[in-house]
Amino acid sequence: MSRQVASTGQTGPSRQDPLDRLTPFGWRGALVFLFVFSLASFLLCGYFIAYWRNADMDFMVVYSALLLNDGDHRAYFDHPAYWTILSVEFWFRLLHRLGLLQEWALSTVPPDSSRFDASMTNVVRAGRIVAAMTAGACVLGFAALAKRIVADRRIATCGVVAFAMSGGVQMHLRILRSEMIAACFCVIALMLLIVAARRGTLLRPIALAIAGWLCVTGLENKVQAILLIAALPALLLPFGGSATASVAFWTSSARAWLATTAAALIAAGATAAAWPLVAAGLDPVAASAAGLHPLLLGRFGTYQFLLLAWILGSMAAFAALWRVSLPETLAAMCCLFAGASLGLLAPSLQYDARDAVIVLNPIEQMLRYAQIPQAGGHPESPFVLLLAGLLGVLRRYTFVLFSSPRPTVFLTWLVIPGIVYAWRQGTRQVAVQATILMLAAIAIDAAGVRRGLKLEYFVFTDPLIIIAGMLLLDQAKDLWAHPWTFPIGAALITLHFAVSQAEPVKIALKGGGRESVCEWSPDYLPRLPLPWCGPHASASGSEVR
Repeated sequence: MSRQVASTGQTGPSRQDPLDRLTPFGWRGALVFLFVFSLASFLLCGYFIAYWRNADMDFMVVYSALLLNDGDHRAYFDHPAYWTILSVEFWFRLLHRLGLLQEWALSTVPPDSSRFDASMTNVVRAGRIVAAMTAGACVLGFAALAKRIVADRRIATCGVVAFAMSGGVQMHLRILRSEMIAACFCVIALMLLIVAARRGTLLRPIALAIAGWLCVTGLENKVQAILLIAALPALLLPFGGSATASVAFWTSSARAWLATTAAALIAAGATAAAWPLVAAGLDPVAASAAGLHPLLLGRFGTYQFLLLAWILGSMAAFAALWRVSLPETLAAMCCLFAGASLGLLAPSLQYDARDAVIVLNPIEQMLRYAQIPQAGGHPESPFVLLLAGLLGVLRRYTFVLFSSPRPTVFLTWLVIPGIVYAWRQGTRQVAVQATILMLAAIAIDAAGVRRGLKLEYFVFTDPLIIIAGMLLLDQAKDLWAHPWTFPIGAALITLHFAVSQAEPVKIALKGGGRESVCEWSPDYLPRLPLPWCGPHASASGSEVR
């Protein structure tokens, strides 16, 4: 994209342009800088710290991967962290074949305490490399689509910096947890659908298939992804435009209906292939055995079909609002079914019926995590819980009332007045887009307050806030040259870099920590006795999620 002409009359980027000053390295240079900075942070406050410092899910994922490499398929983990565990398992096997890792299976970890520390250091460090590569891949995916969403690449660069330096991404860069893959896949699906919603193309239904696959695959890694998945239909409704209408192919009856019929046949085949897994996941006996209780009408599977109706209804509403033809709409629905069904087939790679139960009943599993408090012997009402969650989110967004290592909070201070400004300036569609993104972020965060709204959960909502900020700034061209643009932007970028490193540095410098592992290790690491826990470690079953 062309830059502004300098006041001297010479062509080239003006160094007085605030956006140029905020992105001095350019697009590729910024990506390289983020990579180098994140790598240095990963090594100093991640890779080289004691293996038990982030013992939480690091141990659980590594343990499951070691079990699988021993051929033991009982390595069940209830997040279910499916893709995280499989990626670590594959990485261990690859390093072992290359002669770089001896402790690649549980049977290769020495039980005696003198060698245990050295072996577990090797294993956990190998796992942390997977975490770093996963976070890096997610940043690149976000970057690739960010420059398709906004017109000015400098704004896309600022958005990528905000995402890469967000508290959640920087934390996931150095620990093995299930949220990164789940959130990344769902956010990439959202961004892909935003691009597809804006312009009609021949292959637009394929984008729905990819998005369906990404969302289901993300859900298989962390059940909390269901909240973002449920929000996607509403988020996409205001993203149509004059170029959204179907292209000529989808308005020509013969060819369009032939393509729709082909899509329907593919969707039917994929759905039939996935149905046995769906039936196993919704089996009431299996679900009850997993400790789940039906959410609606005393039956499993009720809200799942309501969610499906919500998605299809929203697609029909989008088609009517933005002049998408009936054949393309039906083809898109079929492609969505096909992609989601292919995603549901993925657990067959390492099949465990319990994974199917958790993935097909995500809200029941979330309620089991949440441990809803009792008031007078009865669960608190949903209204009370919702109000408490909203108040908790608003307190956190002020940062003053509830501080947190989340630099994106400071971006909300500009997004909210930016929505008002965009509305008053007449760019009301952008204001609506940003408002819905912010409301979705607040709602999803409110659901996470019950579990403390952990730093690791921010990867689900920080991208929504960042995308809202990018959209607003992209339309506010009259603010680009404002005297306050550079100092405010520079302050935000500085805060992102500084605050994002607060929690990693805190963890790297804290003392002790491994004794707490003894509380849950008997439940989550039954075949990996930890030398410092002793033979009578507590089996209290404390959940670390």
